[in-house]
Amino acid sequence: MTKKSSAYEQAGVRLESNEQTIDLIKEAVKSTYNSNVLEGIGAFGGLYEFTQVETHKQPVLVSSTDSIGTKTKLASRMNHYQTVGFDIVNHCTNDILVQGAKPLFFLDYLAASRLEPELSAEIVTSVASACKDVGAVLIGGELAEMPGVYLEDEFDLVGTIVGLVDKGNVVTGESIAAGDKVMALMSGGLQTNGFSLARKVMEPFLEDDFAGHTVGLELLTPHRHYLHPVTKLLEVGLIKGMAHITGGGIPGNLPRILPEGLGAKITKACWPMPEIFKLIETKGQLDEDEMYHVFNMGAGFLIVVDEHSAVDVQQFAGEEVYEIGEIMPGNGVSLVQS
Repeated sequence: MTKKSSAYEQAGVRLESNEQTIDLIKEAVKSTYNSNVLEGIGAFGGLYEFTQVETHKQPVLVSSTDSIGTKTKLASRMNHYQTVGFDIVNHCTNDILVQGAKPLFFLDYLAASRLEPELSAEIVTSVASACKDVGAVLIGGELAEMPGVYLEDEFDLVGTIVGLVDKGNVVTGESIAAGDKVMALMSGGLQTNGFSLARKVMEPFLEDDFAGHTVGLELLTPHRHYLHPVTKLLEVGLIKGMAHITGGGIPGNLPRILPEGLGAKITKACWPMPEIFKLIETKGQLDEDEMYHVFNMGAGFLIVVDEHSAVDVQQFAGEEVYEIGEIMPGNGVSLVQS
């Protein structure tokens, strides 16, 4: 047995490190559990008792899988890992929130050429903290040490979320009509998209001072979730459609929810753009139009409401929401300055 273990370790895989990591994360993972979880860490599959069938007329499960892309490379470059769990959990949460679903449980996948127990535990603990914040159980996951697949000192972080919505409350966007207003909840930063371009442009400036810390840490501002303000707006029936602004920016994501024959006019001057985007554009000498097709530009989550409901959105959201555009006959998104 010793010989086989030694040979496996010589091949680059250390079983003991996985066991050490599990010991370090078990309490954080268990802290996300609720009464629906039927089995603890170590089972081959996560068991979740679906009691919500008693409180939903037609319960629908909504699922999504995503990664945080090359934001992982920047986290490694800055040696800053404690927020990447929020990036993946919140990204996935927003993706199912678009259809009106709230999180039930989450599974994570952490892979690297070499997984150090303390660092792996730091990352998974941040995933667990983010899960608690959105009310999701961290019901399972995978720690994969794969030498030769990943570069040294780099990692990959992927997540899968499953949420719940009653069939009658699924948000599809099908009721969106010309004249409806487009409103934006702010992102505060890049979230998890556009990092390949941002890293290329900003590499020489990562240690420069910016807003009380460094440019690198500013770029690592966690992806926020919009669960709380959107839930309030859903409860009062104000939302006709939603779009999570990820890769492709507003032009690439808003049309995904619009009925055929409808487009949108978005006015760029209607919301405050975070300074980090201006810095990227300036340092990279980038075309403004490309910026809006790559980054969220500060508008992280869009909601479409009836033209008479825009004022009510401000009342119920509990935070600043900006009216940034209007649904119009046509196709695609037209970006205008003012």
